[in-house]
Amino acid sequence: MKRFAIALLAAAAFANVHAAPFTPKGDDEVVEKLPANTDPAVRGVESLRRQLAARPNDNVLRLDIARRYFDLAMAQGDPRYVGYAMSALAPMEKSPPADARYWFVRGLLLQYSHDFDGALKSLQRASEIDPKDPDPIAWRAAVRMVQARYADALQECEKLAPVGQRLVAMGCESYVQASTGQLRQAYEGLRAGFMTDPAVDPGIALWLHTRLAEMAVRLQRWNDAEQHFRAALRQGRIDQFALAAYADFLLMRGRPREVLTLLEGWERSDVLLLRLALAGKAANDPRAADWAKQLRERFEAAAKRGDRLHEQEAARFELDIENKPAEALALAKRNYETQKEPRDAEILMRAAVAAKQPAAAKPALDWLKDSGYEDEHLQQLAKALQ
Repeated sequence: MKRFAIALLAAAAFANVHAAPFTPKGDDEVVEKLPANTDPAVRGVESLRRQLAARPNDNVLRLDIARRYFDLAMAQGDPRYVGYAMSALAPMEKSPPADARYWFVRGLLLQYSHDFDGALKSLQRASEIDPKDPDPIAWRAAVRMVQARYADALQECEKLAPVGQRLVAMGCESYVQASTGQLRQAYEGLRAGFMTDPAVDPGIALWLHTRLAEMAVRLQRWNDAEQHFRAALRQGRIDQFALAAYADFLLMRGRPREVLTLLEGWERSDVLLLRLALAGKAANDPRAADWAKQLRERFEAAAKRGDRLHEQEAARFELDIENKPAEALALAKRNYETQKEPRDAEILMRAAVAAKQPAAAKPALDWLKDSGYEDEHLQQLAKALQ
C-alpha cells in the first residue's frame, strides 16, 4: 500500500516524459558511471546488484532489484534506472514464472514504454495470481486514467476497498470524480476523509496532498493549493512529480525565482529541467540558455532514436522556450494519440491556438466536453479555439 502513491501519480502523470531507457546486455555491463550518490535507496540497490552478480539464479533478489530501480526512476526522473530494471528482469522472460511479483514489475516496465495494453494484461495476470495485492489494481487504475477511460478506472478503484486502506480507495475514486465533473465534491470529500486519519503513511500522504493541491488550483483556491503542496514536500520523500506540480503552480502564479530555488540540482530529470528552463527564462536567469541547450540536445537525441516517450514535454519546450508553434503542435498531436491526461490536452490546445490551427485540437475539445472536466484555464483555451 505504501507504493500506491507512486502508482497513481507516476503512471498517470510523468512516467511518460522520460527518455527511452537503454537496456544493458547483462548485469555486468557498465552503461555510465553515475555521480556519487548519498541516497540510501541508491546505495541499497547497488549492493543488491553486486549480490546478484554472485547469485544470478536468485529470482527473488532479481525481482527486488528491478522494482527498486523502477521506484528510483519514478522518484528521481533518471531513465537509466529503468534500463537497469529491464536488465535485471530480462533473464526471467525466457520462462515466465507463476509469480505475481514478476507480472507486476513487468507491467510497470511495459506501461513505462507506453505498451498500455501489454501492461494491463500483465497487471491483470498479477492480480489473478495474488488477488489481495492492491498494487496491480492501483496501477491498472492509473493506466486507465492516462487513457481517459474513466469508467474503467473507477471500477479498478472500487476493487481497492476490500484489499487496502480506506483512504487509498477514497483517493483513487476522488481522482476519477475530479476528472468527470465532480471536482468540488471530490476535493471536499477527500480532504475531509484525509483530515480524519492522521496516521497516514508518508508516501500516501504525499500523493493525497499533491492531488488535493491540483484540485485546489482548478478551484482557484490558491492558498489551499499552496498549503497542500508544502505539506506534500514536508513528507520527506524524494518525488519529482510533486516537485514538478508545485513548480508549475509557482510558474502560473508568477513566482519563477522560487522555482529556481525549489529545483536546484535537479537538472538530471528532463521533467524538472524543463521547469528550470521555463523559470530561468521568466526570471532572466543567466543559466536559462544552458538549460534550454541541454533540453534541445536531449530531445534531438531522442528524435534520432525514434523515441516518442518525450513528446508532451518536447511540445512544451518548442512552444514556450523555442517559440515554434508548428513544431509544438506536431509533437502535441502525436502525443495525444496515446496520452490523454489533462496536461496532454492542454499542450495540444495551446499549440493549436499558437499555430492558428484550431481544428487540430478537436480530440482535446471532445475530451473536455465529454468528460465534464472542470478547469477554467482549459475552458478559456476552448473558447479561443472556437
